[in-house]
Amino acid sequence: MTAAVLQCLPSSAGAARRLADRLGVACRDIAVHRFPDEELRVTVAAAAATTIVFASLDKPNDKLLALLFASEALRRGGAKRLVLVAPYLCYMRQDTAFHEGEAISQKVIGRLLAGAVDRVVTVDAHLHRTKNIDDVFPGIEADDLSAMPAIAQVLQTSSFDPATVVVGPDEESRVWVSDLAGRLGTQHAVARKTRRSDRSAEISFAQPGMFAGRPVLVVDDIVSSGGTLIACAQALRAAGASTIDAIVTHALFAPELVGKLFEAGIRSVKSTDSVPHPSNAIALDRILAEALRREIGA
Repeated sequence: MTAAVLQCLPSSAGAARRLADRLGVACRDIAVHRFPDEELRVTVAAAAATTIVFASLDKPNDKLLALLFASEALRRGGAKRLVLVAPYLCYMRQDTAFHEGEAISQKVIGRLLAGAVDRVVTVDAHLHRTKNIDDVFPGIEADDLSAMPAIAQVLQTSSFDPATVVVGPDEESRVWVSDLAGRLGTQHAVARKTRRSDRSAEISFAQPGMFAGRPVLVVDDIVSSGGTLIACAQALRAAGASTIDAIVTHALFAPELVGKLFEAGIRSVKSTDSVPHPSNAIALDRILAEALRREIGA
C-alpha cells in the first residue's frame, strides 16, 4: 500500500488532477453508478494509508451520499487517514434556526462529515455567525483557506491598475477584501447591503464619491442568483465607476446569468476553480497543496 493517494468524485476530476500533479501523488477516480431507482453504487480505487478525497460540494445531495459510501469502502480497504478536500463546502449558511421548525443544516453536515473523515480542507467557507471552522467539525481537524493569495497572484501577473478600488458587497466581505487590497496595494470599500429576498438586495456606499472615474473590482465569496452582484454594479455605475470587474471564489450561478451581469455594467467575471464553471480563471491548486504537504510527508 502506498503512503498517499488522491481520489476524486467525477465532477471534480479536473481540479483534482491539477492538485495531484502539484503534490506529486497519483489521482484515481471514484466511480459513481446510478441505478434506475436513483440509488447510487460507489466504487473506489485501492486505498492508501493516507487517502485524500477531492469533492467540491456544489449540487451537494448526491455527492454527500457518495462521500459517505466512499469513506466506508476506503476505511475497509485499509485507509488509516481520510482527508476531504472540498473547495466549496455546502450547507454552511444555515447556522441557526431563523424560524420555528427549521433545521440547522450546518450542524447536521458538520457532524456527518466529522464521522466520515479525519480532516476537512475547504476555501472561503460561507460562515456567518460561526467564527471558527473547527466549531463546525467536532473532533476532527478543519482548515478554511483564503482564496485571496491565489486571486492576488493572478492579478499581479496581469495588467492590474493600481488605481482600482477593491469592493466587497457586504460587511461579511470586509476581511477578504481588505486582505486582497493590502496584497495589491490599493484602496478598498465595503458596501451596506439590505437583503430583500434570496434573489434581491439593496446596495449603498458610505462614500460613493471615491469611485468616480476609477476602475472597481468587486470581490465576493459566492454568487448564486447574482442579485447582490447586480445591485452592487448598479450602485457603482451610478457613483461613476469607470469600469467594473468581478471576481468570485465560488461560482454557483447558471452560465446564462453572465449576460445579465454584463447588462448591469460588469465588464468581466472571473472565478476560482473551486466549482467547475465557464468563468474559471484562477486555480486553487497551489494554496491547497501548501495545506496538504504534511499529509504526504513533503
